[in-house]
Amino acid sequence: MSAPSRPLRSHQRSLSELVASLARGEASGIHDILAAVTPGGGKSLLPVIAAARLIAAGIVERVVWVVPRDSLRLQAEEAFADPAWRAALDHNLSVRAADNSPDPSRGLAGYVTTYQAVAAAPALHLAEMRRHRTLLVVDEVHHLPALAEGEAGSEAGRSEAAAWSQALLPLFRAAHLRLLLSGTLERADGRRILWLPYRTENGAPSPDIDAPGWAVIGYSRAEALAEKAVLPVNFGALDGEASWLEGGRTSGQARVGPHRLSGSGPSATTRPALFTALRTGFARDLLREAFFATRRLRAERRRRRGLRNTDAVRGLGKLLVVAPDQASAQSYHAMLQAWMPEEQARRDVRIATSAEADAHAALAAFRLTPEPAVLVTVAMAYEGLDAPEVAVVAALTHIRSRPWLEQMIARATRVDPHAGDYADQHALVFHPDDPLFAQFRARIETEQATATRPRKRPAGAGSPEPRPPAPTDDGIVPLESNALGLRYAMLRPGPSVALARPEAKEGDTAPVPPSRIERALRARVAAMVTAQAVEDEAELRVTPGAPLPHRYNAVLKRLFGNKSRAAMTAEELESALAWLERNRLQDHLHLLEGDTRYAWSTRRRWAGMERRPG
Repeated sequence: MSAPSRPLRSHQRSLSELVASLARGEASGIHDILAAVTPGGGKSLLPVIAAARLIAAGIVERVVWVVPRDSLRLQAEEAFADPAWRAALDHNLSVRAADNSPDPSRGLAGYVTTYQAVAAAPALHLAEMRRHRTLLVVDEVHHLPALAEGEAGSEAGRSEAAAWSQALLPLFRAAHLRLLLSGTLERADGRRILWLPYRTENGAPSPDIDAPGWAVIGYSRAEALAEKAVLPVNFGALDGEASWLEGGRTSGQARVGPHRLSGSGPSATTRPALFTALRTGFARDLLREAFFATRRLRAERRRRRGLRNTDAVRGLGKLLVVAPDQASAQSYHAMLQAWMPEEQARRDVRIATSAEADAHAALAAFRLTPEPAVLVTVAMAYEGLDAPEVAVVAALTHIRSRPWLEQMIARATRVDPHAGDYADQHALVFHPDDPLFAQFRARIETEQATATRPRKRPAGAGSPEPRPPAPTDDGIVPLESNALGLRYAMLRPGPSVALARPEAKEGDTAPVPPSRIERALRARVAAMVTAQAVEDEAELRVTPGAPLPHRYNAVLKRLFGNKSRAAMTAEELESALAWLERNRLQDHLHLLEGDTRYAWSTRRRWAGMERRPG
C-alpha cells in the first residue's frame, strides 16, 4: 500500500489497525464499532477506511452509509471519491447517493441514504442488507432513540425519531458489521441511544464501552490539539439591551426592559431578551460585525497573495450565518445583500433553508466553489457541513444545548488546505453575550476527555436533533434591541476538531460523485431521445396520441432490459448513449406492439409512415 501523503489522525489510525485485525481474523469477536469523535473531528473518513480494508479482505461485500440529512449524502460520496484519500488509502471504491429506487448500489461498492429514506421504504433497504454481507455505517447515531417496550411494534412512530429507529433496527440486526459514528453520546430527551449497550452508573444509565463484541474509538479535543487538527477559536461576544411586550399584542400589556443580555446569570429575562435581540436591531449589529470581519480577512488574504479584488480563488475565508428561524434568515439575507453592490450580492450571498427550492445547490456551491462567500441558514448546515473555508460564524441562534453549539462552532474550526499555513488560520465566532452561552463556553473550555460517557444534562439545554424546535416565546412581542459592546476571547483549549486532508493544491479538480455522473448521463440520454423525436415529428405526419418522446422513451426502455433511466447504472446509461449515437428509435417501434398505450405508434411504424406533403 502506498504511504499516505499525511499521517492519519490517532482515531483514524486506531480504526485502521482494528479493521486490519478483523481482516486477519484476530478480532473475530468484534461486530460493533463505536467511534465517539468530537464534532468536526474527521468522522467522514472512518467509513472509507473501514470499507476499503474490509471489502479488500472479503469480510464484507458492500457498505451502506445512513446519514441524518439529505445534504450529507453527497458529502459521503465525496469522501469515497476524494482523490487525495484514494491515493493515501490505496482504494478505488465508489458509493452513490441513492434514493429509494431499486438497485441502490448500481454495481458500486455500496450506497448512501438517509434516515428518512429508510423509514419510507424499509423493505427495500433490508433486502439489500440481506443480499450481501454488509458494513452498516450509521452517522450521528445519537439521533436514534432506543425503542421502549412495545414501541418496536406496529404502533411505533409517535415521533419522527422513533420511526427512524423502528425502520433502522432490522438493518442493524441484518448487518454483518456495524460502524456507529457520533459527536455526542447523549440525547436531550434523556433517552438511551438505539443499539448501544448500557450499564447503570451512579444510578443513571451509561454507555457500556466494555460490552462484549464492541470496540470503542474516541477522539478528544486534547488529542486533536496535540495533532494540530483544530484551528484556534476567537469568540466575539456582543452585549446589548432588549425591550419587549409581555403577554402578546393585546392592548394594555406592559413594556419590559430594557434588559441587558449579559446580566449576572440566567434569569427569567434571559430567554425573552435573547428572543427579542435575534429579531431586532441587535441582530443587525452582530451581523454587521461578522460581515466586516470576514471582509477584512478576505482583503488581507488577497493582499498577502497578490490577488485582485475580482480574482475568484479558494482559501480566502467565508462567513456562515446561523439564524433562529426562516423568517429571520430571510431578513438577514436581505441585510447582507444591501451591504454590497447588486451584482456582488447576487454572486456572494446565498440562503439555504428548507423553504428554498435551491437550498442543496446553495450548500454545494458554498462548500465546493470560491463563491458564494456568505451562506445564511437555520439548521441545514450546522451538523456535518464539510466546508473548511468557513472562517467566521455569526451565531444568531436561540439554541443553547452543548452538542448543538459544538456542532455549529466546528464549522469554523476545520483546517483550510487552501488558506496557507496553519499558524495563519483561526476561527472567529460572533455570538450574543448571554449567560447561557457563557455557561456553554465554560463547559467546553474545561472539558478535555472524549465524550464516551454521558454527562448530566444541564438545565435548559435544547435539543441536538437535526431539526431544532422552532423558537417560540408565548406572549413575547419583540420591540427593540441594540448592541452595547464587543469583547474578544480566545477559547481554551479549543472547542472541537477538524480533519486536515492530504495536501490539496490550488486548482485541484474536485471529485465527481457517482450520483452526479448518473444525473448528467440521464440528462444527456433525455436530450438525445427528445432530439430524435423532434426531428421525426418535423418530418412525419403525426396524429394525436401519446407524445412521440414518450413513445421513444418506452422503446429505449424495452431495448435495455425494460429498465427505466432512473434504474440504470452509469455503465448502462453510457451504453444507451452509445446506442443512440448509432441508431434511430423510430426503427424499433415494433417493440411496442401489443401495448394499447402505443397502438398508434405500432400501426404506423417507420416503414409505412406517410410523409408530409411537400
